[in-house]
Amino acid sequence: MTFAMTRRALLASAAALTLAGPALAEDKITLRMSTPASETDQRSVALAEVFAPAVADFASYEPHYNASLIAQGSELEAIASGDLEMSIASAQELATFFPEFSIFATGYVHQSAEHQVRVFNDPLMEPFKQKVEDELGVKLLSVMYLGKRHVNLRFPRSEKDVQTPADLSGVNLRMPGSDAWQFLGRALGANPTPMAFTEVYTALSTGSVDGQDNPLPTVVDAKFYEVTKQVALTAHLVDLNYVAFSKAVWDQLTPDQQATVQQAADEAADSGRQKQLAKEEELVSFLKDQGLDIYEPDLDAFRSHVQEQYKGSEFAASWPEGVLDAINALGD
Repeated sequence: MTFAMTRRALLASAAALTLAGPALAEDKITLRMSTPASETDQRSVALAEVFAPAVADFASYEPHYNASLIAQGSELEAIASGDLEMSIASAQELATFFPEFSIFATGYVHQSAEHQVRVFNDPLMEPFKQKVEDELGVKLLSVMYLGKRHVNLRFPRSEKDVQTPADLSGVNLRMPGSDAWQFLGRALGANPTPMAFTEVYTALSTGSVDGQDNPLPTVVDAKFYEVTKQVALTAHLVDLNYVAFSKAVWDQLTPDQQATVQQAADEAADSGRQKQLAKEEELVSFLKDQGLDIYEPDLDAFRSHVQEQYKGSEFAASWPEGVLDAINALGD
C-alpha cells in the first residue's frame, strides 16, 4: 500500500508540474489519444467522427491506435506525467491505482447502458472522479458502453434451461483466468474453467467445456455459434470505458472550451453507445438465424445471488460503504 501511495503521489506531482508544453505551444492544442483499440472499434470511430470535429476550432485531435504510441496499460501514467492528453480507460485499469473502482467492473453492478450513464452522472461518482483528478491528474469526462457479457452454452434449451444461478450448477463455464473472473463464474452458479481464448472453440466442439461467456460480437467473430446451441442473456457484466483527459490541459482551457470538450465527449460516448446497442440487437437476430436458442433468464435472481456472493468477500473490501446500494437504487 505504501508503494502504491508513493507511486500515485509521484504521478500526481509530475502532472502538477507539467504544463503540457508541446501540446500548448501552437495556436491549437494537440490532443493525442492513445488506445489499444483499432481504428474501426466503435469507441475509436465515435471519438474521431464526433469528438474531433466538435473541438476543431481550438484543438487538433490526434488519435493513435493499436497501442502504437503508448503501451497498453500505461496510458493513465502517461497522462499523469504529461506525455499524453487523452485515453480510453477501463475501470479495471483505474482499480490498479484506486481499488474502490473495482466495483464498476463487477458482475451485476451496472444493469444497462442507460444505467451506466445515470451512475456516472450521479453525485455518488463525485468522490471517485475527484480522487482520480487529485491524485493522478486525470479527468474522467464521460462513460462509454462496451456491451453485455452473456452465457453461451453447448446444451440445447430442452436439456438446460438456464433461468436462475441454480441452473448453472455443474456447468463447466470457460471464463478468463484471473481470480476476479473466476470468482464471478462461481457467483453465477457455474464451475468456472480458466482457459486461453484461443483454445475455447476447440474445447466447445469437443465438450471439454460446456460453455463460455462473452459479448455477442465475440460470439459471432469467434464463430462460437458453430459449436454452441444457446445463449442465455444473463448480462452479468455491462462493461464500460471512460473518456480520460489530462487535468493539466483541462485547467488551461477557457470555460467555453471546457464546456465544448465536455459536450463533445458526451456526444461521442452517446454515438458509440447507440451504435453498439443496435449492433447487439442485430446479432441476436443473426444468432437466431444460425439456429441458436436465445432467451432471457431471471435477471433479478441472478443479480441478487451474485451481489450476495460479493458481500464480505475480498473483492468488495475496498468498496465505499453504501455505494452498491446507491448504484442499485439508480437501476432500471
